[in-house]
Amino acid sequence: MRYIIAILALAGLIVSTLALRVHYVTDVQPCDINAHWDCGVVNHSRYSMFHGFPVAAIGIIGYAILAILALARRYRLLAVASLGGLAYALYLTSIEARILEVWCLYCVISQAIIALITLLAIIAALRPTRA
Repeated sequence: MRYIIAILALAGLIVSTLALRVHYVTDVQPCDINAHWDCGVVNHSRYSMFHGFPVAAIGIIGYAILAILALARRYRLLAVASLGGLAYALYLTSIEARILEVWCLYCVISQAIIALITLLAIIAALRPTRA
């Protein structure tokens, strides 16, 4: 289980890195699909920063921490941390849906990854430990 979670966290780290790149460049992005799917709009909005720090960079750090916790078999702490990440991702998703009315493909992929990590972390935390 720990390797699956770590691989998902690595995927999340890659997606967050792609989103961070969009945050700092102004050229047309591959995820600029139409008026409702545009990573540039989302990653250049005022919601893309948290106290002066890019949200995508928070994702990079968060996914790295989740991978470390998974590899260390710290499943209860991993479950708590991933729940926090899921809650923040859901908050950002609600901003995309209700305020910006534009979706970021990288953000949606990250949302799916953190949801899956959270589910697996909870399952791992609830499993009986081996003696």
